[in-house]
Amino acid sequence: MIELPVVAAEPQESKIKKPDWLRVKLPIGESYKHVRGLVDQHKLHTICESGNCPNMGECWGAGTATFMILGNVCTRSCGFCAVATGRPDAVDWDEPQRVAEAIHLMKVKHAVITSVDRDELKDGGSIIWHNTIKAVKQLNPDTTLETLIPDFKGKQEDIQRVIDAHPEVVSHNIETVERLTRQVRIQAKYWRSMEVISILKQGGMRTKSGIMMGLGEAKEEVFQTLRDLHNAGCDVVTIGQYLQPSKKHLPVQRFVHPDEFAEYREFGYSLGIDYVESGPLVRSSYHSERHVIPGYGKAKWEAEKANMIA
Repeated sequence: MIELPVVAAEPQESKIKKPDWLRVKLPIGESYKHVRGLVDQHKLHTICESGNCPNMGECWGAGTATFMILGNVCTRSCGFCAVATGRPDAVDWDEPQRVAEAIHLMKVKHAVITSVDRDELKDGGSIIWHNTIKAVKQLNPDTTLETLIPDFKGKQEDIQRVIDAHPEVVSHNIETVERLTRQVRIQAKYWRSMEVISILKQGGMRTKSGIMMGLGEAKEEVFQTLRDLHNAGCDVVTIGQYLQPSKKHLPVQRFVHPDEFAEYREFGYSLGIDYVESGPLVRSSYHSERHVIPGYGKAKWEAEKANMIA
């Protein structure tokens, strides 16, 4: 995903005041401390920390976390992402077992695993991905699993390794609209990501993707992205507000009102998408335990509409 973004030489910090609906509580509580202790003890990386997720307090407080495998240094330098870019360490072949053991100790019923991009590896890291999914499932047979994967440069054999390991949900984020992809995701390609989702769907996976708002997209472009995701076979879509991690990252162009997020949710369901999670603080793994269940989101949406009519 690296071709230098089309932005000013000196990225500007967002000058827009953060609205009240984006305020979150600081992470506290015994459950949060317990999860942090396990992450530190097992030398694991979480996207919760590396990505500065605003929901870390809520999710960790509930005893859940999103683990990031293959290190915490990415070979790509997306304009929105807080994960460090550079030369990653060598692959740690013991990592799959450590992740499986940590999930077992946490006693979670649903886990999310993601990774940095490892473009320097011939297999893109897909062997570690396969081994991790298998290790987690072997040690935690009752735990459902979502895997948030990179694009593996679109290589079908690497994507197939994930499919062959049979996680309950496989997610790959489109992140933004087609027009902004070169600027926001740099080395990624919009239609390559759509093809990844199609390959996953054809492989029998429950598929998922995510979009960030506030990077300069127009409303119609968001609607088109939802159409493209639906046509690619995407079952679950998450839509949330982009928050600038630092002054070096892309600035926030606007803070999207909750009512607009509700519009996207309504439109996604009208297309036939099975689950649409849309709101300012929504992130890829937010409420992900619900995304495993076919029909859950759509049934909830239809019930809400019925109550409004009644």
